[in-house]
Amino acid sequence: MLRTLRTAVLAGLISLSPLAGAASAKKLNVVASFSIIGDFARHVGGDRIDLRSIVGANGDPHVYEPRPADVRTIAAADIVLVNGLRFEGFLRRLIEASGTKAPVVELTKGVQPLKSTEQAHDHGQSGPHHHHGDYDPHAWQAVPNARIYVKNIADALCSIDPPGCRTYEANAKAYDATLSALDDEIRATIAAIPPHKRVVITAHEAFGYFAHEYGLTFLAPEGVSTDAEAAASDIASLIRQIKRDKVAAVFAENITDPRLVQRIAAETGSKVGGELYSDALSRLDGPAATYVDMMKHNASTIRKAIVPDVP
Repeated sequence: MLRTLRTAVLAGLISLSPLAGAASAKKLNVVASFSIIGDFARHVGGDRIDLRSIVGANGDPHVYEPRPADVRTIAAADIVLVNGLRFEGFLRRLIEASGTKAPVVELTKGVQPLKSTEQAHDHGQSGPHHHHGDYDPHAWQAVPNARIYVKNIADALCSIDPPGCRTYEANAKAYDATLSALDDEIRATIAAIPPHKRVVITAHEAFGYFAHEYGLTFLAPEGVSTDAEAAASDIASLIRQIKRDKVAAVFAENITDPRLVQRIAAETGSKVGGELYSDALSRLDGPAATYVDMMKHNASTIRKAIVPDVP
């Protein structure tokens, strides 16, 4: 009887051992520089990763100041996913302070970057203004570029976790199909706006790739970075253009102070057409909790403000 009991217990331990191994398998510690990249990583990594985003929902990466907790987060990372194109001004000192040995992967590799117009907004400013350089870093604002980000994430995760590669590639393929459908939906939404009305006014120049990809014109008094104050001459010039072209609406952004946009609306007689999401997702209970939601929301908000009578 005792021998039978021992045999049964041993058999039970053997049968449970694969489950125990699966339960204790260490997940990849993935760090994303900001919320949009975090959402891409979540779709690709799935259950095989633990994910942290340095700049969270509604946070502005342009002016973000790292905290001691961020140093610890980077130090513990297995991989760090960043935008690149000099977007994350805080990143270099954070990486240095952490002493991390994790690979830092720039997800804009393979993207055709657009030239930046930031220099036109500098006006000899001094101080800690972060320059993005020659290229506009907001490449995720065109869905075809987001698909490149996703492929780069899958490749990066495969490189440090070969056993999970089939999972990452399958997740990326499924998400890519979603992004392809999203791209088609945005094109259909913008097609409902007459070409001569496709002028959009925002606080800072975050939508250059959206404009280039989907056939709109975006104008902004600030440059590519939100920490550059708009010059009075830029504001005055923009107000004159809005009046001349009879622009119907201006738009606030979730990461910028709305007062400048409200002032422009008041002085031109145009309306504030809503809030767009540029460099950060909303909180989970907001309208842009994921990248797909963000892009749908932005396209729909623009269309409804400019041509409200079109279904």
